Amino acid sequence: MTDANTPILYVDADACPVKEEVYKVARRYRLSVKVVANSFLMVPKEALIERIVVEAGPDIADDWIAERAGPGDIVITSDMPLAARSLKAGAQALASNGRPFTVDSIGQALAGRAIAEHLRSFGETTGGPPPFSNADRSKFLSSLDEAVHRARRAKPR
Repeated sequence: MTDANTPILYVDADACPVKEEVYKVARRYRLSVKVVANSFLMVPKEALIERIVVEAGPDIADDWIAERAGPGDIVITSDMPLAARSLKAGAQALASNGRPFTVDSIGQALAGRAIAEHLRSFGETTGGPPPFSNADRSKFLSSLDEAVHRARRAKPR
């Protein structure tokens, strides 16, 4: 089992393509995983992996994660506002393509998101993320491994 000083992995799971990779890393380091979604998802029946089903609604899963993640924890999400809230709470935030959100980069990312939303409100097609690739999966595994090492150093003792 894990203790209070062990990082927790929080997964914003509704559209997360790297859940299996998270489980793999969690098993390697014996980390607790909270898989948070607003609908039922299958998760492995293992003591370290917990499925959390929250009410349906905008940002309910994000709020659940943001209220609990803290220093030394890792939040896996592609949602920039949740990443910003996680960083503010002292947690690390990692996108499913392996890109870490940082305090230095999150402001620019949120601004770009706001501009894209504004353009879409006028009917502009702004595209979307590129298709998820095996290279993204590999980069995610490497980035999560690095994040775990940082988290272990940062988690309050």
